[in-house]
Amino acid sequence: MGGYKGGEIASNLAVTCVKNYINNNFSKIPKEKDEILNLINSSIEYANMVVYEKSKEIEEFKDMGTTLDVVIIYNNKVFIGHVGDSRVYRVRKNIMRKLTQDHSYVEKLVRDGSITKEEAYNHPNKNMLLKAVGCNSLVKPDVFYKGFLKGDILLMCSDGLTNMLKESEIYSILLNNPEKPVEALINYANKEGGLDNITAIIVDNV
Repeated sequence: MGGYKGGEIASNLAVTCVKNYINNNFSKIPKEKDEILNLINSSIEYANMVVYEKSKEIEEFKDMGTTLDVVIIYNNKVFIGHVGDSRVYRVRKNIMRKLTQDHSYVEKLVRDGSITKEEAYNHPNKNMLLKAVGCNSLVKPDVFYKGFLKGDILLMCSDGLTNMLKESEIYSILLNNPEKPVEALINYANKEGGLDNITAIIVDNV
């Protein structure tokens, strides 16, 4: 989370915890949809506990936290765990769709009809999160699955990308830079100001 000390510590801890938890337990569970979703949920809860405890141990890391998206691709499906305002998009048949819902104050205003999606881009409180990993002793992630078919493209990205580029711009960059889409996205976001850390991961189901 930008503006808080230890943000890079929180994000590294969360990624490491989730990765290890899933690697250690995936082979032990039945490969049913609910079981995979439960595994993702448990991995995020575990990561939240570790980050939260670390934030209490060291004064310098007080209030640190991180957004987190977790993806498992299995059997033509993408299983997603989500906390915060990083995002997962799916491109299918020339349509880019946001699969996650931001846990942010501005997103709530959009859902309530108080502001438009366009107004949300420049809202002064757009970085105010309602939920993050490590900020409280417990966290309830969104967990769900969607189809992931041949030809689909998955984009996981932080708000460092989506605060700089609108969704239409992201889609256009993906279309026009098939060889190195991640580099192109990051370069364009930096050209627009690059005001925050930019993370982008692409999975192409060729």
